[in-house]
Amino acid sequence: MTTHTMSPGRTENRAPRALATLRPLVVDVALPLGSYYLFKDAFGTSTFAALGWSSVLPALRTGWSLARERRVNALAALILAVNVVSLLLSLLTGDPRLMLAKDGAVSSTVAVGILVSVALGRPMMTAGMKPFVLRGDRAREAAWERLASGRAAASGDFLRRERLFSLIWGVALLAECGARVVGAYTLPVETMVWLGQAVAMAVLTATALISGAFAAGPMARMVIGEAEAGVNGVGAEGNSSLAGSTHK
Repeated sequence: MTTHTMSPGRTENRAPRALATLRPLVVDVALPLGSYYLFKDAFGTSTFAALGWSSVLPALRTGWSLARERRVNALAALILAVNVVSLLLSLLTGDPRLMLAKDGAVSSTVAVGILVSVALGRPMMTAGMKPFVLRGDRAREAAWERLASGRAAASGDFLRRERLFSLIWGVALLAECGARVVGAYTLPVETMVWLGQAVAMAVLTATALISGAFAAGPMARMVIGEAEAGVNGVGAEGNSSLAGSTHK
């Protein structure tokens, strides 16, 4: 009977990965929600002011990401622009319900941008999904390029699933927008503050699972298979040409 021991290096690597996965959840959901109640209950600010201050952090985080990466990410830039415009409009009107509805406006604008990018053949969500598939592996990067360029046998299926990934997210964000806007103008503000975040997390979790099962997961398997074929010296192109020669 053999026992499998986990190396210390692998154990140490899992902790930073887990923290990296949870960081967006903390920054985009937990901190804004917590800061809302801090400003309103501890500092005694108005509902509108508490909503305004709690909305600043996500906008700052997006701007910092743009500055840190030193290149324009279409999705990050779109989110930042909508956040800034929504905050300015909310400050002019002073309506707390508009402050809540602006989150729906962010979702809908991003959703439309994603769907347009799919129609143009440049799926916007690929930029966010690609690092999780490649994991910094050069063989996977080369495999991705072969699949994306149409030079691999599985390129057709790969490109279809790439578009499907963004399509799923675009439709899901539109649905989230509808739920947020309806809730903002029909439910009490205090209820919608936490319920809006709950709806967002439920939609994001369900969308991540669905898009992973039908798009990102199969794409990752194709990339791994193509990378292994490349390491063995026979890429998908070589396999297809070899198969063609044997049938002659």
